[in-house]
Amino acid sequence: MQNEWIVEDKRYIEHPGIRKRSTISAFIILVLIPLTIWFGMEFLNDRKYYFISMFLVVYTMVPFFMVFENRDPQARELIVISVLAALAVMGRTMFFMLPAFKPMMAIVIISGIAFGPEAGFLVGSMSAFVSNFFFGQGPWTPWQMFALGLTGFLAGVLIRKGILRKTRLSLSIYGFLTTFLIYGGVMNIASVLMYTERANIRMFLASYISGIPYDLVHAISTVFFLYFLSGPMIEKLDRIRIKYGMLR
Repeated sequence: MQNEWIVEDKRYIEHPGIRKRSTISAFIILVLIPLTIWFGMEFLNDRKYYFISMFLVVYTMVPFFMVFENRDPQARELIVISVLAALAVMGRTMFFMLPAFKPMMAIVIISGIAFGPEAGFLVGSMSAFVSNFFFGQGPWTPWQMFALGLTGFLAGVLIRKGILRKTRLSLSIYGFLTTFLIYGGVMNIASVLMYTERANIRMFLASYISGIPYDLVHAISTVFFLYFLSGPMIEKLDRIRIKYGMLR
């Protein structure tokens, strides 16, 4: 079965449509979304966060639906992605009593590994947006959508390139580093920018230092859930993907 995955992944990388989609996805995620968040902060004073969040929802759908450029989407594909997003939301809600210890990030990473970077970003951003209807919407929502989606997108890219492996050790290291450095880093920057318009290096440094305990617990929880969930979930999702010829 492992050989089948390797053969399929190589064929997937060489397809010219994948490079085009990856380029557009990277532009939307790394350029257009940050510019949209900046626009909301600069010109809307962080008060129209629903408006900005809805723009981000539209942006995340564009790369995902580019997967179906040469064919119609299948209902089963949309259902699986919806279920993964729902699981991420449920995971965050079920562990509400533990502020940083949640399986949400692990499920987002698994989504990107199983169904590709576009699906990973979609699951991450949508789960952040939807779960905040329970935990509270605010100017932090677009930042959370961006940071959480970025971890899923990067997981899909690294798996596609063969840099990240479907092993517990590899996924645990990736989960720890991206949760602590990328998600924690983005949200620490956001906390300063949401607090003041006159940010400086000392404020960012103080935010990073004060955020270490929370980020560390969050990263450890991601490792914990990836260690126990990644094997069975990825195996089952890969079987579904290969059997039905679903997106990746």
